[in-house]
Amino acid sequence: MKNKAKNEIAEESILDATLRPTHWDEYIGQKHIKDNIKILLTAAEERGHIPEHILFYGPPGLGKTTLAHLIAKETGKQMKITSGPAIEKVGDLASILTNLASGDILFIDEIHRLNKMVEEILYPAMESGVLDIIIGKGPSARTIQLDLPPFTLIAATTRVALVSSPLRSRFSGGVFRLEFYSNEEIAEIVRRSSKLLKTELDEGALKEIAKRSRFTPRIANYFLKRARDYAQVHPEGFRKSGTDGAGKKIISKEMAKGALDMLAIDNMGLNSSDRKFLEILIEKFNGGPVGLKTMGAAMSEEEATVEEVIEPYLIQLGLLERTSRGRVATEKAYNHLGFDYKESKQKKLL
Repeated sequence: MKNKAKNEIAEESILDATLRPTHWDEYIGQKHIKDNIKILLTAAEERGHIPEHILFYGPPGLGKTTLAHLIAKETGKQMKITSGPAIEKVGDLASILTNLASGDILFIDEIHRLNKMVEEILYPAMESGVLDIIIGKGPSARTIQLDLPPFTLIAATTRVALVSSPLRSRFSGGVFRLEFYSNEEIAEIVRRSSKLLKTELDEGALKEIAKRSRFTPRIANYFLKRARDYAQVHPEGFRKSGTDGAGKKIISKEMAKGALDMLAIDNMGLNSSDRKFLEILIEKFNGGPVGLKTMGAAMSEEEATVEEVIEPYLIQLGLLERTSRGRVATEKAYNHLGFDYKESKQKKLL
């Protein structure tokens, strides 16, 4: 069973790598970032310099790692990949930096999770291209400097506020925020991914997946793969192209909807935890206001999970408001879950 689980994880990783764009033209959305990066890379190449350090931030699944891969491909350089939690000691970072070749790209994911000692070593490496190493302890300790080959640091974070100001200021190439995608852009991404997976969807299925994907490509691709799996197990639901019904098998809107319903994803992209949050807020607390600690206890969830995972999407859709007094469900939330907003408010006043 363990080997089977490992094989499934490996297959998912291969699929994710397959779906990742390999050229700028294939990368859909984030036009303002692409335009800026293209100018940065072109100018650096014309001057014969390496690109300056870049920081990408934004919610998970929007394409930060993909942008780093595209920059590496555009510059023709090797990219070394690591993450903030993986660099535990100063020696770990020193080993990575001293093994870089000239012009290499170092990609650090979740850079906000670097410990402060490691971060201090990174400052001179980014700014002056040197590595400060302290040898010995106490009064006899001395510092030596090692020259590093020129390199470009590309970092990504989901929580830019936790990246210290001194570190942020050293990303001279720019600090870029990735925005959520439109449903049209998501549909275009799903269309491209379906071709790579050799899976055909009709327009209804594309739109169904797009509107439930929380404006996030990673989620859209996950839903596409689950729709493909669902269609494989329920071949009777395929729609065939051609007037005689003998053409290619196409995943219909109904089949895509069936796959997403099995995942408990509703037509606004809310999952069971999202709906549970709103139901508790409306039924137990009359729509609020309710404090974070109380909501976490009522849901049996950690406060961080409620605040960072559940609430952002509900706020984005206008289903939830954060006020100085606590969380409040909007009229739109009542309507979505089938509650009578006016009646609930009248009961609250009684």
